[in-house]
Amino acid sequence: MRSFLPGFGTSSPVPARPARVVVVGGGFGGFNALQRLAKLLGPDRATLTLVAPTDYLLYSPLLPEVATGVLDPRDIAVSTRQALPRVRLVLGHVTTVDFEARELTVIGPDSDSTLEWDKLILAPGSVTKQFDIPGVDEHAYGLKTLSEAVYIRNHVLAQLDAADALPDTPEGRSERAERLTVVAVGAGYTGTEFVAQMQNWVRGIASRWASVDPDEVRWVLVDVADAVLPELGARLGKEALAVLAERGVDVRLGVSVASATATSVTLTDDEVVSSRTLVWGAGVAPSPLIAQLGLPTASGRLVVGADMTVPGVSDVWAIGDAAAVPDLAADPSKPTPPTAQHAQRQGVAVARNVAASMGVGQAHPYKHKDLGLVADLGGFDGVAKPLGIPLTGPVAKFVARGYHLYALPTISARVRVATDWLYSAVLPTRVVNLAQVRSEDALIKKAQAIDLYDRK
Repeated sequence: MRSFLPGFGTSSPVPARPARVVVVGGGFGGFNALQRLAKLLGPDRATLTLVAPTDYLLYSPLLPEVATGVLDPRDIAVSTRQALPRVRLVLGHVTTVDFEARELTVIGPDSDSTLEWDKLILAPGSVTKQFDIPGVDEHAYGLKTLSEAVYIRNHVLAQLDAADALPDTPEGRSERAERLTVVAVGAGYTGTEFVAQMQNWVRGIASRWASVDPDEVRWVLVDVADAVLPELGARLGKEALAVLAERGVDVRLGVSVASATATSVTLTDDEVVSSRTLVWGAGVAPSPLIAQLGLPTASGRLVVGADMTVPGVSDVWAIGDAAAVPDLAADPSKPTPPTAQHAQRQGVAVARNVAASMGVGQAHPYKHKDLGLVADLGGFDGVAKPLGIPLTGPVAKFVARGYHLYALPTISARVRVATDWLYSAVLPTRVVNLAQVRSEDALIKKAQAIDLYDRK
Protein backbone atom coordinates (compact mmCIF):
# COMPACT_ATOMS: atom_id res chain seq x y z
CA MET A 1 0.00 0.00 0.00
CA ARG A 2 1.29 3.45 -0.89
CA SER A 3 -0.10 6.77 0.30
CA PHE A 4 0.17 10.34 -0.89
CA LEU A 5 0.76 13.36 1.33
CA PRO A 6 0.33 16.83 -0.22
CA GLY A 7 3.73 18.44 -0.64
CA PHE A 8 5.60 15.24 0.18
CA GLY A 9 5.11 13.15 -2.91
CA THR A 10 4.54 9.41 -2.87
CA SER A 11 5.62 7.79 0.37
CA SER A 12 7.10 4.38 1.00
CA PRO A 13 4.90 1.36 1.75
CA VAL A 14 3.19 1.26 5.13
CA PRO A 15 5.30 -0.81 7.55
CA ALA A 16 4.09 -4.03 9.16
CA ARG A 17 4.36 -2.40 12.59
CA PRO A 18 4.03 1.30 13.36
CA ALA A 19 7.32 2.87 14.40
CA ARG A 20 7.56 3.93 18.04
CA VAL A 21 8.42 7.64 17.99
CA VAL A 22 9.27 9.00 21.43
CA VAL A 23 9.78 12.71 22.18
CA VAL A 24 11.49 13.74 25.41
CA GLY A 25 10.32 17.17 26.55
CA GLY A 26 6.99 18.93 26.07
CA GLY A 27 8.28 22.46 25.57
CA PHE A 28 8.21 24.46 22.36
CA GLY A 29 10.40 22.01 20.45
CA GLY A 30 8.76 18.77 21.52
CA PHE A 31 5.21 20.12 21.29
CA ASN A 32 5.66 21.42 17.75
CA ALA A 33 7.48 18.27 16.66
CA LEU A 34 4.57 16.09 17.77
CA GLN A 35 1.99 18.43 16.30
CA ARG A 36 3.65 18.16 12.88
CA LEU A 37 4.39 14.42 13.17
CA ALA A 38 0.70 13.77 13.80
CA LYS A 39 -0.02 15.38 10.43
CA LEU A 40 2.79 13.68 8.52
CA LEU A 41 2.53 10.16 9.89
CA GLY A 42 -0.76 8.32 10.28
CA PRO A 43 -1.42 5.82 13.07
CA ASP A 44 -0.48 2.98 10.72
CA ARG A 45 3.01 4.44 10.35
CA ALA A 46 3.86 5.65 13.84
CA THR A 47 2.79 5.70 17.45
CA LEU A 48 3.65 8.98 19.14
CA THR A 49 4.72 9.20 22.78
CA LEU A 50 5.67 12.27 24.79
CA VAL A 51 7.64 12.10 28.04
CA ALA A 52 7.27 15.33 30.01
CA PRO A 53 6.95 16.41 33.65
CA THR A 54 3.65 18.24 33.04
CA ASP A 55 0.59 17.75 30.88
CA TYR A 56 0.86 21.18 29.28
CA LEU A 57 3.05 23.34 27.09
CA LEU A 58 4.10 26.38 29.08
CA TYR A 59 4.33 29.60 27.08
CA SER A 60 7.22 30.81 29.24
CA PRO A 61 7.79 34.27 27.64
CA LEU A 62 4.64 35.44 29.46
CA LEU A 63 5.65 34.20 32.92
CA PRO A 64 6.41 37.75 34.15
CA GLU A 65 2.76 38.61 33.52
CA VAL A 66 1.71 35.62 35.62
CA ALA A 67 3.99 36.91 38.37
CA THR A 68 2.18 40.24 38.28
CA GLY A 69 -1.27 38.67 38.17
CA VAL A 70 -2.10 40.18 34.77
CA LEU A 71 -2.49 36.68 33.32
CA ASP A 72 -4.09 33.67 34.94
CA PRO A 73 -1.51 30.83 35.11
CA ARG A 74 -3.80 28.49 33.16
CA ASP A 75 -3.95 30.92 30.24
CA ILE A 76 -0.33 30.25 29.24
CA ALA A 77 -0.53 26.50 29.91
CA VAL A 78 -1.75 24.74 26.75
CA SER A 79 -3.16 21.28 27.45
CA THR A 80 -1.06 18.62 25.74
CA ARG A 81 -3.83 16.06 25.87
CA GLN A 82 -6.31 18.39 24.17
CA ALA A 83 -3.92 19.84 21.59
CA LEU A 84 -2.27 16.50 20.74
CA PRO A 85 -5.06 13.90 21.04
CA ARG A 86 -3.09 11.21 19.18
CA VAL A 87 -0.11 11.43 21.50
CA ARG A 88 0.39 9.11 24.46
CA LEU A 89 1.59 11.17 27.41
CA VAL A 90 3.97 9.70 29.98
CA LEU A 91 4.42 12.04 32.94
CA GLY A 92 7.89 12.13 34.41
CA HIS A 93 11.56 12.92 33.82
CA VAL A 94 13.91 10.87 31.66
CA THR A 95 17.08 10.13 33.63
CA THR A 96 18.94 7.62 31.42
CA VAL A 97 18.94 6.67 27.74
CA ASP A 98 20.34 3.34 26.48
CA PHE A 99 21.06 4.00 22.81
CA GLU A 100 22.11 0.42 22.08
CA ALA A 101 19.02 -1.18 23.59
CA ARG A 102 16.84 1.75 22.47
CA GLU A 103 15.34 2.19 25.90
CA LEU A 104 14.97 5.09 28.28
CA THR A 105 14.18 5.28 31.98
CA VAL A 106 11.44 7.56 33.24
CA ILE A 107 11.05 8.64 36.86
CA GLY A 108 7.36 9.39 37.25
CA PRO A 109 5.32 10.94 40.04
CA ASP A 110 4.27 7.51 41.34
CA SER A 111 6.66 4.95 39.84
CA ASP A 112 9.56 4.44 37.45
CA SER A 113 9.16 2.93 34.00
CA THR A 114 11.10 1.95 30.89
CA LEU A 115 10.13 2.97 27.36
CA GLU A 116 11.32 1.46 24.09
CA TRP A 117 11.73 3.55 20.96
CA ASP A 118 12.49 3.26 17.26
CA LYS A 119 12.89 6.99 16.66
CA LEU A 120 13.91 9.37 19.44
CA ILE A 121 13.70 13.16 19.59
CA LEU A 122 15.49 14.78 22.53
CA ALA A 123 13.94 18.15 23.40
CA PRO A 124 14.35 18.42 27.21
CA GLY A 125 14.90 22.17 27.05
CA SER A 126 16.85 24.16 29.61
CA VAL A 127 16.94 25.13 33.27
CA THR A 128 17.94 28.32 35.02
CA LYS A 129 21.71 28.66 35.00
CA GLN A 130 23.17 28.41 38.47
CA PHE A 131 26.57 29.06 39.92
CA ASP A 132 28.36 27.77 42.99
CA ILE A 133 27.58 30.86 45.07
CA PRO A 134 27.00 30.50 48.82
CA GLY A 135 23.34 30.84 49.75
CA VAL A 136 21.88 31.00 46.24
CA ASP A 137 20.51 27.44 46.26
CA GLU A 138 18.74 28.09 49.54
CA HIS A 139 17.41 31.60 48.98
CA ALA A 140 17.06 32.39 45.24
CA TYR A 141 13.93 31.79 43.19
CA GLY A 142 13.80 31.33 39.43
CA LEU A 143 11.15 32.35 36.92
CA LYS A 144 10.93 29.42 34.52
CA THR A 145 7.93 27.44 35.77
CA LEU A 146 4.37 28.27 36.79
CA SER A 147 5.05 27.34 40.40
CA GLU A 148 7.96 29.79 40.52
CA ALA A 149 5.96 32.62 38.95
CA VAL A 150 2.99 32.11 41.28
CA TYR A 151 5.24 31.84 44.32
CA ILE A 152 7.19 35.01 43.50
CA ARG A 153 3.98 36.98 43.10
CA ASN A 154 2.63 35.80 46.44
CA HIS A 155 6.01 36.19 48.13
CA VAL A 156 6.38 39.83 47.05
CA LEU A 157 2.84 40.58 48.21
CA ALA A 158 3.52 38.89 51.53
CA GLN A 159 6.70 40.90 52.06
CA LEU A 160 4.97 44.19 51.38
CA ASP A 161 2.02 43.22 53.56
CA ALA A 162 4.37 42.35 56.43
CA ALA A 163 6.28 45.61 55.99
CA ASP A 164 3.00 47.50 56.15
CA ALA A 165 2.31 46.08 59.61
CA LEU A 166 5.73 46.66 61.18
CA PRO A 167 6.07 49.15 64.06
CA ASP A 168 8.03 52.38 63.62
CA THR A 169 10.96 51.28 65.77
CA PRO A 170 14.66 50.80 64.90
CA GLU A 171 14.11 47.05 64.60
CA GLY A 172 10.91 47.56 62.64
CA ARG A 173 12.54 49.98 60.22
CA SER A 174 15.47 47.58 59.64
CA GLU A 175 13.15 44.69 58.87
CA ARG A 176 10.97 46.96 56.73
CA ALA A 177 13.97 47.78 54.52
CA GLU A 178 14.63 44.06 54.00
CA ARG A 179 11.04 43.32 53.06
CA LEU A 180 10.74 46.32 50.73
CA THR A 181 13.81 45.41 48.67
CA VAL A 182 13.71 43.08 45.66
CA VAL A 183 16.97 41.93 44.07
CA ALA A 184 16.89 40.38 40.58
CA VAL A 185 19.99 38.84 39.00
CA GLY A 186 20.29 38.88 35.23
CA ALA A 187 19.57 41.85 32.97
CA GLY A 188 18.47 39.70 30.06
CA TYR A 189 14.83 39.09 29.22
CA THR A 190 13.82 37.31 32.43
CA GLY A 191 15.35 39.72 34.92
CA THR A 192 14.58 42.91 33.03
CA GLU A 193 10.96 42.08 32.23
CA PHE A 194 10.39 40.81 35.75
CA VAL A 195 11.68 43.96 37.45
CA ALA A 196 10.00 46.33 35.00
CA GLN A 197 6.61 44.64 35.14
CA MET A 198 6.64 43.99 38.89
CA GLN A 199 7.61 47.59 39.63
CA ASN A 200 4.77 48.83 37.44
CA TRP A 201 2.36 46.36 39.06
CA VAL A 202 3.22 47.40 42.63
CA ARG A 203 2.60 51.05 41.75
CA GLY A 204 -0.81 50.06 40.42
CA ILE A 205 -1.90 48.40 43.67
CA ALA A 206 -0.59 51.05 46.10
CA SER A 207 -4.00 51.39 47.73
CA ARG A 208 -3.58 47.90 49.20
CA TRP A 209 -1.32 49.24 51.97
CA ALA A 210 -1.80 51.86 54.65
CA SER A 211 1.83 52.83 55.15
CA VAL A 212 3.80 51.42 52.19
CA ASP A 213 4.53 53.94 49.46
CA PRO A 214 5.55 52.29 46.14
CA ASP A 215 8.45 54.76 46.01
CA GLU A 216 9.80 53.07 49.14
CA VAL A 217 10.09 49.71 47.40
CA ARG A 218 13.66 49.28 46.23
CA TRP A 219 14.25 47.37 43.00
CA VAL A 220 17.83 46.24 42.32
CA LEU A 221 18.76 44.67 38.98
CA VAL A 222 22.21 43.07 38.91
CA ASP A 223 24.23 41.70 36.00
CA VAL A 224 27.90 41.02 35.41
CA ALA A 225 27.44 42.24 31.81
CA ASP A 226 27.82 45.90 30.87
CA ALA A 227 24.40 46.33 29.23
CA VAL A 228 20.70 45.69 29.74
CA LEU A 229 19.04 43.38 27.19
CA PRO A 230 22.26 42.92 25.15
CA GLU A 231 20.37 40.60 22.77
CA LEU A 232 18.52 43.64 21.40
CA GLY A 233 21.64 45.71 20.72
CA ALA A 234 23.18 48.79 22.31
CA ARG A 235 20.51 51.31 21.26
CA LEU A 236 17.50 49.40 22.61
CA GLY A 237 19.48 48.34 25.67
CA LYS A 238 20.04 52.01 26.49
CA GLU A 239 16.35 52.74 25.92
CA ALA A 240 15.38 49.97 28.34
CA LEU A 241 17.94 51.21 30.87
CA ALA A 242 16.47 54.72 30.62
CA VAL A 243 12.96 53.40 31.29
CA LEU A 244 14.19 51.52 34.36
CA ALA A 245 16.15 54.51 35.64
CA GLU A 246 13.14 56.80 35.23
CA ARG A 247 11.12 54.41 37.40
CA GLY A 248 13.79 54.39 40.08
CA VAL A 249 15.17 50.90 39.46
CA ASP A 250 18.74 50.57 40.75
CA VAL A 251 20.59 48.85 37.88
CA ARG A 252 24.01 47.47 38.81
CA LEU A 253 26.06 46.41 35.81
CA GLY A 254 29.48 44.82 35.94
CA VAL A 255 28.79 43.15 39.29
CA SER A 256 27.21 39.90 40.43
CA VAL A 257 26.25 38.12 43.63
CA ALA A 258 28.98 36.93 45.98
CA SER A 259 26.67 35.34 48.57
CA ALA A 260 23.12 35.40 49.87
CA THR A 261 21.28 34.84 53.14
CA ALA A 262 17.61 34.91 54.07
CA THR A 263 17.86 38.66 54.75
CA SER A 264 20.70 39.98 52.58
CA VAL A 265 22.52 39.77 49.26
CA THR A 266 26.24 40.53 49.11
CA LEU A 267 27.47 41.79 45.73
CA THR A 268 30.91 41.21 44.25
CA ASP A 269 31.77 44.86 44.87
CA ASP A 270 31.32 44.08 48.61
CA GLU A 271 28.06 46.02 48.97
CA VAL A 272 25.52 44.26 51.18
CA VAL A 273 21.89 44.76 50.11
CA SER A 274 19.31 44.04 52.81
CA SER A 275 16.61 41.98 51.10
CA ARG A 276 14.32 39.00 51.62
CA THR A 277 13.57 38.56 47.91
CA LEU A 278 16.19 37.25 45.48
CA VAL A 279 15.06 36.35 41.96
CA TRP A 280 17.59 34.51 39.80
CA GLY A 281 17.39 34.95 36.04
CA ALA A 282 21.06 34.82 35.01
CA GLY A 283 20.61 32.90 31.77
CA VAL A 284 19.81 29.27 31.03
CA ALA A 285 21.72 25.99 30.90
CA PRO A 286 20.82 22.80 29.00
CA SER A 287 18.72 20.22 30.80
CA PRO A 288 20.81 18.12 33.22
CA LEU A 289 19.74 15.08 31.19
CA ILE A 290 22.25 15.99 28.47
CA ALA A 291 25.21 15.49 30.81
CA GLN A 292 23.97 11.94 31.57
CA LEU A 293 24.03 10.75 27.95
CA GLY A 294 27.78 10.31 27.45
CA LEU A 295 27.65 12.08 24.07
CA PRO A 296 29.71 15.04 22.79
CA THR A 297 28.52 18.47 23.90
CA ALA A 298 29.35 22.09 23.11
CA SER A 299 28.94 24.47 26.05
CA GLY A 300 26.72 21.84 27.62
CA ARG A 301 24.44 21.48 24.58
CA LEU A 302 24.29 18.21 22.68
CA VAL A 303 26.29 18.29 19.44
CA VAL A 304 24.06 17.70 16.41
CA GLY A 305 24.29 18.11 12.67
CA ALA A 306 22.51 20.72 10.60
CA ASP A 307 19.69 18.19 10.10
CA MET A 308 19.48 17.84 13.91
CA THR A 309 20.66 14.22 13.92
CA VAL A 310 22.95 13.17 16.78
CA PRO A 311 26.30 11.89 15.41
CA GLY A 312 27.31 8.39 16.41
CA VAL A 313 23.83 7.10 17.24
CA SER A 314 21.16 6.12 14.75
CA ASP A 315 17.57 7.36 14.69
CA VAL A 316 18.17 10.05 17.31
CA TRP A 317 17.60 13.77 16.87
CA ALA A 318 17.97 16.69 19.30
CA ILE A 319 16.50 20.20 19.20
CA GLY A 320 15.87 23.31 21.25
CA ASP A 321 17.85 24.75 24.13
CA ALA A 322 19.56 21.42 24.83
CA ALA A 323 20.97 21.00 21.31
CA ALA A 324 23.77 22.90 19.56
CA VAL A 325 22.02 23.19 16.20
CA PRO A 326 24.30 25.07 13.75
CA ASP A 327 22.94 28.53 12.92
CA LEU A 328 23.02 28.34 9.12
CA ALA A 329 21.16 31.63 8.74
CA ALA A 330 23.75 33.62 10.70
CA ASP A 331 27.03 31.89 11.66
CA PRO A 332 27.24 28.10 11.08
CA SER A 333 30.18 27.90 13.50
CA LYS A 334 27.83 28.89 16.33
CA PRO A 335 24.63 27.26 17.58
CA THR A 336 21.23 28.87 17.29
CA PRO A 337 20.33 30.98 20.35
CA PRO A 338 18.26 29.20 23.04
CA THR A 339 15.00 30.97 22.22
CA ALA A 340 11.42 29.81 21.93
CA GLN A 341 11.38 31.01 18.34
CA HIS A 342 14.13 28.59 17.30
CA ALA A 343 12.75 25.71 19.39
CA GLN A 344 9.33 26.04 17.75
CA ARG A 345 10.74 25.98 14.25
CA GLN A 346 13.23 23.23 14.99
CA GLY A 347 10.31 21.14 16.21
CA VAL A 348 8.55 21.52 12.87
CA ALA A 349 11.77 20.87 10.94
CA VAL A 350 12.78 17.78 12.92
CA ALA A 351 9.32 16.28 12.41
CA ARG A 352 9.85 16.57 8.68
CA ASN A 353 13.26 14.90 8.95
CA VAL A 354 11.98 12.07 11.17
CA ALA A 355 9.17 11.45 8.68
CA ALA A 356 11.74 11.43 5.88
CA SER A 357 13.70 8.71 7.71
CA MET A 358 10.55 6.62 7.45
CA GLY A 359 10.10 7.20 3.74
CA VAL A 360 7.74 10.18 3.89
CA GLY A 361 9.13 13.33 2.26
CA GLN A 362 12.72 14.53 2.30
CA ALA A 363 15.04 15.68 5.06
CA HIS A 364 16.49 19.20 5.07
CA PRO A 365 18.96 21.10 7.24
CA TYR A 366 17.51 23.56 9.71
CA LYS A 367 17.78 27.20 8.67
CA HIS A 368 15.81 30.07 10.14
CA LYS A 369 16.51 33.77 10.38
CA ASP A 370 15.27 35.42 13.57
CA LEU A 371 12.03 37.34 13.07
CA GLY A 372 13.11 39.67 15.85
CA LEU A 373 13.10 39.98 19.61
CA VAL A 374 10.69 41.79 21.92
CA ALA A 375 10.62 42.85 25.59
CA ASP A 376 7.59 44.09 27.54
CA LEU A 377 8.57 46.62 30.21
CA GLY A 378 5.13 47.04 31.75
CA GLY A 379 2.71 49.95 31.42
CA PHE A 380 2.96 51.42 27.93
CA ASP A 381 6.69 50.72 27.64
CA GLY A 382 8.51 48.15 25.59
CA VAL A 383 11.45 47.61 23.26
CA ALA A 384 11.37 45.47 20.15
CA LYS A 385 13.37 44.68 17.06
CA PRO A 386 11.06 43.00 14.55
CA LEU A 387 12.89 42.12 11.34
CA GLY A 388 15.81 44.27 12.52
CA ILE A 389 13.73 47.45 12.97
CA PRO A 390 14.28 49.04 16.43
CA LEU A 391 11.08 50.16 18.17
CA THR A 392 10.39 51.67 21.59
CA GLY A 393 7.45 52.83 23.71
CA PRO A 394 3.79 51.95 23.03
CA VAL A 395 4.54 50.80 19.48
CA ALA A 396 7.07 48.27 20.76
CA LYS A 397 4.60 47.18 23.43
CA PHE A 398 1.94 46.61 20.76
CA VAL A 399 4.39 44.60 18.63
CA ALA A 400 5.47 42.53 21.64
CA ARG A 401 1.91 41.59 22.51
CA GLY A 402 1.05 40.95 18.88
CA TYR A 403 3.99 38.59 18.55
CA HIS A 404 3.01 36.65 21.66
CA LEU A 405 -0.55 36.24 20.41
CA TYR A 406 0.82 35.01 17.08
CA ALA A 407 3.20 32.56 18.79
CA LEU A 408 0.67 31.03 21.19
CA PRO A 409 -0.14 27.61 19.71
CA THR A 410 -3.93 27.51 20.05
CA ILE A 411 -6.79 29.89 19.33
CA SER A 412 -8.27 29.37 22.79
CA ALA A 413 -4.97 30.40 24.44
CA ARG A 414 -4.82 33.52 22.28
CA VAL A 415 -8.39 34.48 23.18
CA ARG A 416 -7.82 33.96 26.90
CA VAL A 417 -4.57 35.94 26.95
CA ALA A 418 -6.05 38.78 24.87
CA THR A 419 -9.09 38.86 27.15
CA ASP A 420 -6.91 39.07 30.26
CA TRP A 421 -4.99 41.96 28.71
CA LEU A 422 -8.27 43.72 27.97
CA TYR A 423 -9.53 43.18 31.52
CA SER A 424 -6.25 44.45 32.99
CA ALA A 425 -6.63 47.65 30.97
CA VAL A 426 -10.15 48.46 32.18
CA LEU A 427 -10.52 46.73 35.55
CA PRO A 428 -8.67 47.14 38.86
CA THR A 429 -5.52 45.06 39.23
CA ARG A 430 -5.93 41.71 41.01
CA VAL A 431 -4.11 41.72 44.36
CA VAL A 432 -5.24 38.51 46.11
CA ASN A 433 -2.48 36.42 47.69
CA LEU A 434 -3.50 32.80 47.14
CA ALA A 435 -0.31 31.32 48.70
CA GLN A 436 -0.59 28.18 46.56
CA VAL A 437 3.09 27.17 46.45
CA ARG A 438 5.37 26.32 49.36
CA SER A 439 8.67 28.20 49.44
CA GLU A 440 10.74 24.99 49.34
CA ASP A 441 8.88 23.82 46.23
CA ALA A 442 9.65 27.09 44.44
CA LEU A 443 13.43 26.93 44.90
CA ILE A 444 15.14 26.50 41.52
CA LYS A 445 16.50 22.97 41.99
CA LYS A 446 13.15 21.62 43.19
CA ALA A 447 10.87 23.57 40.86
CA GLN A 448 12.91 22.68 37.76
CA ALA A 449 13.77 19.11 38.88
CA ILE A 450 17.51 19.78 38.80
CA ASP A 451 17.84 17.97 42.14
CA LEU A 452 16.61 14.79 40.42
CA TYR A 453 19.91 14.60 38.55
CA ASP A 454 22.04 15.89 41.43
CA ARG A 455 21.14 12.77 43.42
CA LYS A 456 22.45 10.41 40.75
